[in-house]
Amino acid sequence: MKKNFLNISLAVFFLYFLMGTVSAQGFKAGAAIRTLTPNPLLPVSGGIGTPNPVTTKKGELYARVLVLEKGDVRIAIVGIDNLGWTSILGDRSRALIKGIPPENILIGATHTHSAPDAYAFPDEQGHYGADLKYLDWCTEQIADAVNEAIKSLKPAYLKTAVGEAKGKIAYNYYAEQLYDPRCAIIQAIEDGGENNGKPIATLVNYAIHPEVIGPSRGICSPDLCGPLYARIESKVGGIAIFMNGAQGGMVTADNRRQKGEKDEIHGEANTWEECTRIGVLLADEALRIISDAPIQKAPMLYCGSRIISFPIDNPKMKYILENSPLKSPMAANDSIKTRINILDIGTAQVLTIPGEALPNIGFYVKRNMHTKQPMLFGLTNDAFGYMMTKVDFNSFKRYDYISHTSLGEMTGEIYIDQALKLVKDSPSAQSQP
Repeated sequence: MKKNFLNISLAVFFLYFLMGTVSAQGFKAGAAIRTLTPNPLLPVSGGIGTPNPVTTKKGELYARVLVLEKGDVRIAIVGIDNLGWTSILGDRSRALIKGIPPENILIGATHTHSAPDAYAFPDEQGHYGADLKYLDWCTEQIADAVNEAIKSLKPAYLKTAVGEAKGKIAYNYYAEQLYDPRCAIIQAIEDGGENNGKPIATLVNYAIHPEVIGPSRGICSPDLCGPLYARIESKVGGIAIFMNGAQGGMVTADNRRQKGEKDEIHGEANTWEECTRIGVLLADEALRIISDAPIQKAPMLYCGSRIISFPIDNPKMKYILENSPLKSPMAANDSIKTRINILDIGTAQVLTIPGEALPNIGFYVKRNMHTKQPMLFGLTNDAFGYMMTKVDFNSFKRYDYISHTSLGEMTGEIYIDQALKLVKDSPSAQSQP
């Protein structure tokens, strides 16, 4: 009798020990993808203006999702192969997603210049070239992917890292060295032991314009992001995701060629082979950087956000927002609201940017974040064109184009102020000595 009681007591103790271990760890991850390539193919857009006709494709367009959970906190990170993705479209997906608060669903664009128009840019007569039925279908596919990732949640470990990506990947077209060479990685690993667990997802965060092919060559493509996905998934498994950074003005792919070199077009290689070279190199650098990162078995998970407002001082941007059939809600004082998020994911911290922030903004914000692993998700939750500080706006000829495709001179100033307030209020800031 005593022996049986002892055995039962030991079994109960062991069960409670296991339950306590799971509860203490409590971190879960899930991932999913959906193909967003239109069939038949649609014209593609590289910015303001009429979309360009397409005759073929190189690679597929995707929505790629990572869902993370810890206790009662659940977040979704969505990367979409498109030039930009507005909150109007994002909110349509959020309304179809079950189990995650809408403010915890971050939807960003890779910024490929070879995907269908998702802004529905109007011309001077108010006509637009976007396919609204296609965009509605995309919002449904995105929601389906997030809902699938929620269902696939499983116990996981975490690895995060930031390091300089080496090699010929990116440069600044306006000022060659004015870009951030740091590549940030978030990797969720299935809880199968430190040596046996396989990645559920590997997220790469890097500032670059994926415009090797561009919109004028009759090709629908994820550009360099496609080979990046394929390389990571072939080497470590799981689902690869790309989130852009502060790549404005004008951090682009380094596809420069010497004069007379094979496949040179206007001094650049604009081929799928060059997309593959850059995508594979960036993927390999990301995997190198994350390879020795320590495993975090019970990482912190926090999501905060705030609604901010930008004045619309640029008549061109005001016309687009007023006349696009997507109908962005503008306030009576010619301003527009958007959401910015902050995430604490283990030892990493993430801030979202609702547009294309110039590198100096990115450097400054990262320097003031409470982490050695700062990450910026550009073109996330909204995509309001270029974001500049007031001293750069309309100040010199080199910045004419980006000034004319910006909401106004205060966009960058307001973003910096509001983003750093989020940083100040985050749990990681409260824990600082």
